[in-house]
Amino acid sequence: MGTSLDPGKEAVPEEAILSVSNIGGIDDTEVSFRRGVTILSGRNATNRTSLLQAIMAALGSDQVSLKADADEGRATLEFGDEIYRRTLQRQNGTITTDGEPYLENPELADLFAFLLESNEARRAVERGDDLQELIMRPVDTDAIQAEIDRCERRKDELDEQLAELDQLEQRLPDLEAKRTRLTDEIDGLRDDLQTAQAQLEETNVDVEERREEKSELETKLSELRDTRSELERVRDRIDTERESIDALETEQTEVQERLDSLSTGDESEISRLRAEIETLQDEKDDLSEEISQLQSTIQFNEQLLEDPNSFQPNASRPDDGPVTDQLLPDAETVTCWTCGSSVARDQIETTIDQLRTARQDRLEERSEISAELDDRRQTVSDIKENRTEYDETRRRLESIDDEINRRSDRLEELTAEREDLTNAIDELEREIDELETDDYGDILDQHKEVNQLEFELERKERERDELEAEIATIEERLDGREDLNVRREDITEELTNLRTRIGQIETNAVEAFNEHMENLLETLGYANLDRIWIDRTSREVREGRRTVTKSSFDLKIVRSTDDGVAYEDSIDHLSESEREVTGFVFALAGYLVHDVYETVPFMLLDSLEAIDSERIADLVDYFESYVPYLVVALLDEDAQAIEEDHGMIADI
Repeated sequence: MGTSLDPGKEAVPEEAILSVSNIGGIDDTEVSFRRGVTILSGRNATNRTSLLQAIMAALGSDQVSLKADADEGRATLEFGDEIYRRTLQRQNGTITTDGEPYLENPELADLFAFLLESNEARRAVERGDDLQELIMRPVDTDAIQAEIDRCERRKDELDEQLAELDQLEQRLPDLEAKRTRLTDEIDGLRDDLQTAQAQLEETNVDVEERREEKSELETKLSELRDTRSELERVRDRIDTERESIDALETEQTEVQERLDSLSTGDESEISRLRAEIETLQDEKDDLSEEISQLQSTIQFNEQLLEDPNSFQPNASRPDDGPVTDQLLPDAETVTCWTCGSSVARDQIETTIDQLRTARQDRLEERSEISAELDDRRQTVSDIKENRTEYDETRRRLESIDDEINRRSDRLEELTAEREDLTNAIDELEREIDELETDDYGDILDQHKEVNQLEFELERKERERDELEAEIATIEERLDGREDLNVRREDITEELTNLRTRIGQIETNAVEAFNEHMENLLETLGYANLDRIWIDRTSREVREGRRTVTKSSFDLKIVRSTDDGVAYEDSIDHLSESEREVTGFVFALAGYLVHDVYETVPFMLLDSLEAIDSERIADLVDYFESYVPYLVVALLDEDAQAIEEDHGMIADI
């Protein structure tokens, strides 16, 4: 991040034209900007800040003020082939906006591109605010966490599938060995059957005399063989049904335990949470409105201080004037446009500081309420998810119960069928025994042997066919393991990117700040200020009902004595100039790490008076490398230090 990015300059138009009416202190004006640096030069109260606000309005910011004596204002920006318009209206004491500005959401620009005096990123350094929270505010961490949860579930599913494939692969050698054993047994049975059939053919029996008996016997033997085969199939089906019922009962127990652990949530609790959410949302909306009004009041008073026509000397006060007037005989006063009373300038400045403090307090309060809102909404979401899971689990349990009942009924039918087949075999064997004679005993035994061998051969072949089908299924599934591994690698990489995204943004912001701060300190040459940097640390905190790791940005400052001894200092001891530069660099870090230049090609700088002219010139040159359009409001004496080849606007 130490080199110039030259962001988007090829895609940015060469010129922008801005038309303004009734914004800030401006009646009507039109100005143009060339790509690069444009200086707004002039004394105080020459509407330089008002013009910056007009640019902000056209770009989409709400942090603008309407002219005090007007009810409607507008800002129009011609940028390339596009025209962006914004109107402001005063309604019931508040300012409403309409139109089609450059930005749909100005949050990033308000934080890191529109760097006026009240800019939050600039002031955060001075006030010691939470710098990490400010940098990460534009990042939707909830959406990232939801995506992490989705990827983790998918990864778990892939892990389960791969683990199952590993188990199947481990079974494969045993299954193949069993298939080999069955094949050998089948070959042996075929040899035995062939021998038995040959012996039967060689037996010398009076076929003609025994034809009728032989035909009946063979019929009975064939019927016996078929019945035994059917009995074997029924027994296999009984075993299968019992195994299925056992598996279903195991799953039934697990699902029942899961169902018992789930809660559907009490309706009264949900109603209470929704009521609290509504109340908190109303409080947040009220705070947002109050913050907006405070910001408008701050900007109005800042504009009031800029207007030279509102200042009046107090030296000519009558002797019988108010006591406060007599106590401030030489003080500058500002005339209020609403009531006409005169107020001391330093009193207004004190009031502005108080208003800024009040606004910051409201921002912190709104942040706390937002956290409470998120916690309650998460609780409601958890309850809804539990309800959904409860209903799905209950339906699964009912489905398992139905399946167990269906298979139990089928098991009873198969058991009855097995009993019938067993009785039929007993009857057939009895009838065959009755057909035996002394002369026919040998051939009967041979027929029985052939019949038994055929039955065994058929059973073994059926068992081998089932085994081969199982092996083929496993091998087919194993062929897809490489694809599962690739998908798991992809999801793991995505998870890593998601988990490190927040940390990477924080790391990039810290690196950007530290590098640019080091460069600028060297360029600006502040005496005995060795280094200013951000130290990123982590800590565990409670967030709702869970413990999470939070990062913290700690601003570190090192100075050195005249003797060269280094020591750590605090922000409170920095000069106003040093604090301002630090604030600008922090805003630049946010601008770069969030790629704000891709969102809006403008950066606006104002209120640089605390920095001396030469350093302002160096600061502008440094920022120019990173911003397509850099518009800077300066006093005349500061503007003279800027290079002449930059754009200059002195008449607004």
